Amino acid sequence: MAKKAEQRRKQILKAAFQAATEKGYESVTLQDIADYADVSKGVTNYYFKNKSDVFTQLFEWITTRIYEKEAASISEQETAIGKLEAYIDRVFISPEENKNFYRVYLDFLSQVKNNDSYKEINQKFYENCWSIGREIIQQGLEEEIFEVDDVEQTVISIRCMIDGSLIQWLMRDDDRLHDYYRNACYESILQILRYKK
Repeated sequence: MAKKAEQRRKQILKAAFQAATEKGYESVTLQDIADYADVSKGVTNYYFKNKSDVFTQLFEWITTRIYEKEAASISEQETAIGKLEAYIDRVFISPEENKNFYRVYLDFLSQVKNNDSYKEINQKFYENCWSIGREIIQQGLEEEIFEVDDVEQTVISIRCMIDGSLIQWLMRDDDRLHDYYRNACYESILQILRYKK
């Protein structure tokens, strides 16, 4: 029974993500989410208290999944440069997936001032992202291929480059530029790390 309930909950969360991608956070109603999930509004209300509850759980679910996939991608690599490449490849997964995530993510960020839960989830997401950067940098320092004075500042700078590159790409609204921004981001991060070939 618990497995079926979890499947139904995920079905509703996926529907909420799709609805937010297509309509935007502000426009989505519980009825929209139910329609996208192909369930009644009563089913949505059974699993979630209200729209804010749906989106709080959605925000936590998608940011956790993204972190887990990014962490798994670097764990498969043995070298710091391999880990960095895997991380960037995972972050710049595809134009469609990046576009869908960042449209919803930016909507969430616009709600942070009104919702402490969103703020906490976003902080945890960034801490997880920084932990990936930290692991890559520390290994690169041990391998003597990076020259970093302040690891914590560099960890934050890496995530700034990633988010800035993806947001700028999104604003250009041209899928053909996805690889360009991926490569520009990667090369910029190598400069921040003062990579020694």
